[in-house]
Amino acid sequence: MAIAIVTDSTSYLPDGFAASRGVRVVPLHVSVNGRSRLDGVDFGPRELTAALGERRRVTTSRATPQELAEVYRELLDGGADGVLSVHLSRALSGTWEAARLAAAQVDPVKVRVVDSRATAMGLGFAALAAAAAGPDLDSAERAATSAAERVKVFFCVETLEHLRRGGRIGTTAALVGTALAVKPLLHVEDGRLVPLEKVRTAGRAAARLVDLAAAAAGSGPVSLAVHHLAAPERAVELATLLDERVPGASGCLISEVGAVIGAHTGPGVLGIVVLPGGFA
Repeated sequence: MAIAIVTDSTSYLPDGFAASRGVRVVPLHVSVNGRSRLDGVDFGPRELTAALGERRRVTTSRATPQELAEVYRELLDGGADGVLSVHLSRALSGTWEAARLAAAQVDPVKVRVVDSRATAMGLGFAALAAAAAGPDLDSAERAATSAAERVKVFFCVETLEHLRRGGRIGTTAALVGTALAVKPLLHVEDGRLVPLEKVRTAGRAAARLVDLAAAAAGSGPVSLAVHHLAAPERAVELATLLDERVPGASGCLISEVGAVIGAHTGPGVLGIVVLPGGFA
């Protein structure tokens, strides 16, 4: 039984990962000063960083039910016996709901939808787990759901302004300091972005991210990913620290976030995704 795995562009899988594992990626939408673009297709991290630097208005929106239904039909018509569609948290985007509508329209038995309750590689690991599971729809769904339940996402931003402006975070007064060097740390909890603590200086923020990731990883096998936007050197340094602190990891994936996530975090964001037990 051939099962097709679908995810969305906010998984930000490293280059080649989706294609090599047979994962289909559906792009979300980005609007720049009213001009529509596609996340990761014709608008990526470099274009986003330039747009934000020029203070152009960048907004994002979900993939549509019609776009997702078209992908599901294509995969089923191409020989797939079922489709598992894994998406970013429904608390952060309407993409999960769009996928549910598309599944009901195409075939609610052959197409199932999973809420990863995360984004970035928190979503990516769930999709990869599904792709590495057994050849039936039940196994793929269990694998994706299990990964979603285990994954931990931590990140720090240069400023909360982008998150506040995009409406992706609630009350943040406790994290807003008067000192310019304060770096807010956040995590994903029950599918939502939640303030965690505040740290002074970027160096301390990175060290604290590593502490949190190491504690979440435990001593067993673990999959790790580091995300950044316009901060490749800092991402490599973070990955090196993780390699030293987390003995159960066999390397660390590094991926730059694109427009949909980057528009709400801003340049300079650093994130760590931890999946205890790994995805395969």
